[in-house]
Amino acid sequence: MIYSAEVQHMCSVGKGAYHGPAPIPEEGKWVQVKQISDVSGFTHGIGWCAPQQGCCKLTLNVKEGIIEEALVETLGCSGMTHSAAMAAEILIGKTLLEALNTDLVCDAINTAMRELFLQIVYGRSQSAFSEDGLAVGASLEDLGKGLRSQVGTMFATKAKGPRYLEMAEGYVTRVALNEDSFITGYEFVNLGKMMDFIKKGDDANVALEKAKGHYGQFEGAAKYIDPRHE
Repeated sequence: MIYSAEVQHMCSVGKGAYHGPAPIPEEGKWVQVKQISDVSGFTHGIGWCAPQQGCCKLTLNVKEGIIEEALVETLGCSGMTHSAAMAAEILIGKTLLEALNTDLVCDAINTAMRELFLQIVYGRSQSAFSEDGLAVGASLEDLGKGLRSQVGTMFATKAKGPRYLEMAEGYVTRVALNEDSFITGYEFVNLGKMMDFIKKGDDANVALEKAKGHYGQFEGAAKYIDPRHE
């Protein structure tokens, strides 16, 4: 340690009481975090790249400072999907601090890691008040039975109005309109269910029909349109 001449010639003065860091909630306990191994929790972070062409939702399950589980969801950029594949391999087994200082291939994923780190080290994790936290694999519950990300895609123009393309329930195949051409409901295909039916041996057309559903005042509408072609 190098001290300046001014500091070297100063007299020593006693430091007041030291109470340590403020405790934060972690997995049902109050913890004074003094090192990275003191950090545990399950939470999410949202990130974006510099041109804001795409974004990432990153979910991590951290136990005693080590990333035991990672879910990387991306939207809006084709290259980011490949970055997510690499990030999924990079993240697991690292400490939170290692992951924060590791290139996760894509700016959006790096930003998500930063935002998630801030939440979890300040005790704002989703599992802050859950005794022993959440089991490894908990992030898959966010995806649902079909293990697909929750995606909503809508398109609209002033000239022709809105088009529903994809909802949480699935890929929108038809939109129902009333007599005034307002949307009253939609038909969708749950692609996760459809693939499960096909894997079990159903014909693709049969699987398509079995995986269909509808929402809102769909039946008996004045008109139905294909949102991608009409």
